[in-house]
Amino acid sequence: MFLRVVSAVVISALVLSAWRPHDLATWAMEIAPVVIVLPLLWATHRRFPLTPLLTGLIGLHALVLILGGHYSYARVPLGFWMQGLFGLSRNPYDGIGHFAQGFIPAIAARELLLRHTKLERGGWLFVLVTAVCLAISALYELVEWGAALALGQGADEFLGTQGDPWDTQKDMALAWVGAMLAQLLLARWHDRQLEHTGAIDETHS
Repeated sequence: MFLRVVSAVVISALVLSAWRPHDLATWAMEIAPVVIVLPLLWATHRRFPLTPLLTGLIGLHALVLILGGHYSYARVPLGFWMQGLFGLSRNPYDGIGHFAQGFIPAIAARELLLRHTKLERGGWLFVLVTAVCLAISALYELVEWGAALALGQGADEFLGTQGDPWDTQKDMALAWVGAMLAQLLLARWHDRQLEHTGAIDETHS
């Protein structure tokens, strides 16, 4: 079962990330979605099995969160490598996380809407999925704001702004781009998997 493979990889990464993280509180906040979503997938996989594409993307997103949680987003080595390679002014790993925050939820929202509503493939599905992802991004920014108020200076590692006053707007823009690209690049692949599972048929367009 593909979910078992994905779960094994994610749990292994989660255990490794718990070894001497840069900031324990930041690690706990960053990996919290993984700890919530993974058991939820197992609790619902029999009556509502997800497509392999969505399952794999959720696993990938979990790894992005786990890596960011272990190092803190502003200190992830991959980000420093990209910063040097492209001559960037800051570590871009936080941007990768927010791009994923639009890219992966887009396929999740698309799957839920096509399987649970009468909404059909086309322009309105694209618009609604994009709007859902923007709403998720905005909600996450509100959570970050709440953390900043509650933790004060201690929230800097969680926020990962690196002194950029436009960080919030850039984060939401990246999620928006991610949501649109996911649909443009993966919609046909996703549709084939949905058709294969019988969740939708070829005439549902």
